Amino acid sequence: MTDRMQPFGARASECAGGRPLRVGVIGREGAWSSETLARAFEKRTGFGRVFQLEDAVADLAQGRVVAGDVDLCALDGLVVKKIGANYGPELLDRLDLLRLVESRGVRVFSPPERIQRMVDRVSCTVTLAANGFPIPPTVLTEDLAKAQAAIVEFRQAVVKPLYSTKARGFRLLTFSDDLKTELEEHRAQTRHPLFYVQKKLDLAGRDFGVVFLDGRYVGTYARVAGADAWNTTIHAGGHYERYTPTDDVIELCRRAAVHFGLTLTCVDVALTGVGPVLFEVSAFGGFRGLRDGLGIDGAGLLADHVLERLSA
Repeated sequence: MTDRMQPFGARASECAGGRPLRVGVIGREGAWSSETLARAFEKRTGFGRVFQLEDAVADLAQGRVVAGDVDLCALDGLVVKKIGANYGPELLDRLDLLRLVESRGVRVFSPPERIQRMVDRVSCTVTLAANGFPIPPTVLTEDLAKAQAAIVEFRQAVVKPLYSTKARGFRLLTFSDDLKTELEEHRAQTRHPLFYVQKKLDLAGRDFGVVFLDGRYVGTYARVAGADAWNTTIHAGGHYERYTPTDDVIELCRRAAVHFGLTLTCVDVALTGVGPVLFEVSAFGGFRGLRDGLGIDGAGLLADHVLERLSA
């Protein structure tokens, strides 16, 4: 039986010397998930701030990373919720700033080197495939003709940008489309030579987010597609529902989560006629899915976990 998430004990909000802990949130000012997490820390410790990495200044000689009026290296911990408004290669550089903060003794949740393996969709997918996790049939190529041939073979495929979330920039293509034009447009929009072509599976209008906190099972929510939508994201009219997967599915997702070594993570899984397949592992968890699908305060759960780790 899979080890399921249990509530933590008494909340810990002080360091060993009795001083209140100061934990910052790397996120987006005004963004719901970032601000919710900052408020959770403020409620527990009296300190809660959101810091945007694009605003930070790193002085390598001094070993300081300053965001606003705060030296992040002087904090007790940082929790990474978002590292940019949009996904792109620049996020990798921002994570390197967190590596500097980490080198000064600040605990970062999740560790930036772990997150760097997740920002690029190819890196995550290749890691899953190389370690034997089931994924949908996928072709990666810079050759336009080979990408066309893959779509024809799949009959229907999703072409995905390498840097995106919530299905932004996804193209659903069929063998009968003007594939050369579609792929050239996709390449121009993404400004990247590599095509990520994945077979479109019949998911019966739903897939699932299986959430883990430090390797412990929290719960599972279903993402249910809206009317006439081919993907299940809330941006396409989808909604969240409670779901209880089998222990085998939970264990498969747990192994994937543990492999990537993230603090709070959501493993995206679909159930098909040939068994479960994994789409990706998220570096930032799913606060909204936990709240709307399961009635769980993900921010409070994460804040309690981080404070307990820092005070141990």
